[in-house]
Amino acid sequence: MDNREIKSIIESLLFIWGEPLDINDIKEILKLQKRDIKKLIDEMIDEFNYNRRGVQIIQIEDKYQLATRSEHYEFIKKLCAPKSNKNLSNAALETLAIIAYKQPITRVDIEGIRGVKCDKSINTLMEKELVKEVGRLEKTGKPILYGTTDFFIKYFGLKSLDELPSIEKFIEDNFNTKE
Repeated sequence: MDNREIKSIIESLLFIWGEPLDINDIKEILKLQKRDIKKLIDEMIDEFNYNRRGVQIIQIEDKYQLATRSEHYEFIKKLCAPKSNKNLSNAALETLAIIAYKQPITRVDIEGIRGVKCDKSINTLMEKELVKEVGRLEKTGKPILYGTTDFFIKYFGLKSLDELPSIEKFIEDNFNTKE
């Protein structure tokens, strides 16, 4: 197979999967080295962007997904039925920020930081698929550990959690703007 054929197969895999597809899954299917697949996908990303195609390949950690371009949102929303899309409450946003920066974290630890109960906020965030259970803490009662999802990374337009702004930078920016 030449690179053109491999890229075509990768595009088909990403299209049919619909969700972020792990590069290791692509590796298993194509029986190629991970670095070669990554190189081809990087080329595809450049080609899609250069040709201003209606879809793009986005990277989420070691996963890739076909996605529409954000600049086409106004047109796409005309096609899609309106959905109930309530914004997150301040409590849910605070809880989400705590989970994003402190993950994996238990509900009790989140409540310790916020100073209030957060069951409802966690449930809302789980319904919106922004957070998920990532395991259990090995101590009495085995409390659930929460972490963010791939959808969280995608929703906020990040490639990985490493792209979250540092807490120190956030505090510095807010402190400087209030002076």
